[in-house]
Amino acid sequence: MKLKILNILIILAVSLNIMAADQVRMTASAPSTVILDKPFQLIYSVNASGKDLKIPDLANFEVLAGPFQSYNQSTEIINGRTTSSVSYSYTYTLLAQKTGTFTIPSGSIVVNGQKYTSNGLTIKVLPADDNSSKSQNNSQQSSGTSSSKVSGDKIFVRAQISRTSVYEQEPILVTYKLYTLVDVVGINNVKLPDFNGFMKQDFKQDANSQLSYENYNGKNYGTIVLHQVLLYPQHAGEITIDKASFETVLRIENQRQIKSIFDDFFDSYTNVSKNLVTPAAKITVKALPANKPADFSGVVGRISMSSNISSSNVKTNDAITLKVVISGSGNLKMVKNPEFQLPDGFESFDPKVTNNFKTTTSGMSGNKTIEYMFIPRNSGEFEIPATSFSYFDTDSRQYKVLTTPAFKINVEKGNGSDNSVATGTFINKEDVKQLAKDIRYIETNNIKPGQPTEAFIGSYICWLLYIIPMFLGLGAFVVLRKQLRDNSDLILMRNKKANRMVQKRLKIAKKMLTEGKKDLFYEEMMKAIWNYLSHKLNIPLANLTKETVIEELNKLGIESEKTSAIINILNTCEFARFAPSGDQYEMGNLFNETFNIISELENSIKNRKK
Repeated sequence: MKLKILNILIILAVSLNIMAADQVRMTASAPSTVILDKPFQLIYSVNASGKDLKIPDLANFEVLAGPFQSYNQSTEIINGRTTSSVSYSYTYTLLAQKTGTFTIPSGSIVVNGQKYTSNGLTIKVLPADDNSSKSQNNSQQSSGTSSSKVSGDKIFVRAQISRTSVYEQEPILVTYKLYTLVDVVGINNVKLPDFNGFMKQDFKQDANSQLSYENYNGKNYGTIVLHQVLLYPQHAGEITIDKASFETVLRIENQRQIKSIFDDFFDSYTNVSKNLVTPAAKITVKALPANKPADFSGVVGRISMSSNISSSNVKTNDAITLKVVISGSGNLKMVKNPEFQLPDGFESFDPKVTNNFKTTTSGMSGNKTIEYMFIPRNSGEFEIPATSFSYFDTDSRQYKVLTTPAFKINVEKGNGSDNSVATGTFINKEDVKQLAKDIRYIETNNIKPGQPTEAFIGSYICWLLYIIPMFLGLGAFVVLRKQLRDNSDLILMRNKKANRMVQKRLKIAKKMLTEGKKDLFYEEMMKAIWNYLSHKLNIPLANLTKETVIEELNKLGIESEKTSAIINILNTCEFARFAPSGDQYEMGNLFNETFNIISELENSIKNRKK
């Protein structure tokens, strides 16, 4: 028993060590930019106790001190759950020996017998301030800095523009960067220009962005990006980017006279405001070449296009998806959906569009996916012709046309398909079949003469054959005359046909509802509604749309609530046929709602006609 307990404890200890080892992390941190004559710190942090710390060869840096080890532990209680963490830090003080950009390789440490490495670092070393700027700053510090006067070379904002000569719709990056030699407490009342003549895309600034150094005009300024915006010029010519202003709050040391040696230990500061204004800038926008393709929509950049089809061998009434992906970089928001000319007998739907765009400092990049869904109603061999997409290429400075391939589709006749039935707002063509030849050879070789019979003329059968057709013709004349009189009233005939048709379709739909056949149920419901509206409104089914239905029902004075209800039912049926959801309870509610609204619509139409 003791041996078993010991084994269990050993297994738990090993498991805990393995779990701890999986979570061990070692990171290296240092400023991204440093100044040649100013020390800085390189810190290695580990979230576990380790040993045998090894740092890489620091050939371009001098180690002034270190490593200094520190330990930190924190505990958090959130919603009753307690979490704790530890951190061991090893700090080195370094001094750069020359200017340039240098790489510090990974360091390593051993934790529980396993070696872990840190990330590498890239550090840019700036030259030291020139002597003139040093002496000027020292003289200002010795005499004290006035709280009301801060020279323009100690703090300013630059508007950095990536390009000043571009084509229409070619992106321009504008960066507003603060340069300072004094302490900045905050930035208030930022007033950016309206950027008239441009379509703009703002960047979300990182609230935790760090101050970095940049050598400008012989001085090492602390810099931070205040705002970035991507601009797309909308017309040719010279466009002006107006001034921008930023109100800064500065922390200035008060000027005072030192009376004793203790005054040096107690400095006092004052916060003052200073408004910084960037000058206006002019952008030269060149017009795009005149030989624009017919389908050019204003897209400028580097674009590619791919396309594919879900299946090239289908049956009638099966859905087919054609996917087009337009990707690249440029003003992708202006990409329009390519248009495809579908063959006769294909029912189309609104395309599904998915935008996956990312805005970077070099412009917008990503892709736009367009999925077209259509349904062939007739069998046969069909072809979807190729379509094109044009854009202005910024590399070659000329228009380019991208083309999709032509897609050939073989459609076989599906089980139970009815090519003469109207679905939605679409009428399928009837199948045209070649009939057999109507003249055949008559065989006469085996005919033999029969026995003589009685004379047929004057017999009772002969008289009956005369009299019966006469009465039948008279009856047919009366019936046809009545039908002609009724047929002259087209509205009456179409109303009768509408009532019979909707009753038939609803009866079939109810059967499909009972059997739980979702697709057939919604299909019959759509057929019932469209055929009913076609006959009631006296409009051919091929010309009947939802907009036409709304317009005609408004002319008849039908209440808007009833019109909206019939349109909502059509939308529900169209969506539900291709959606995975939808149970028998929802189908039953839709059937009852359709039956009620058609009954109300029938009564309203009759009352208006009276």
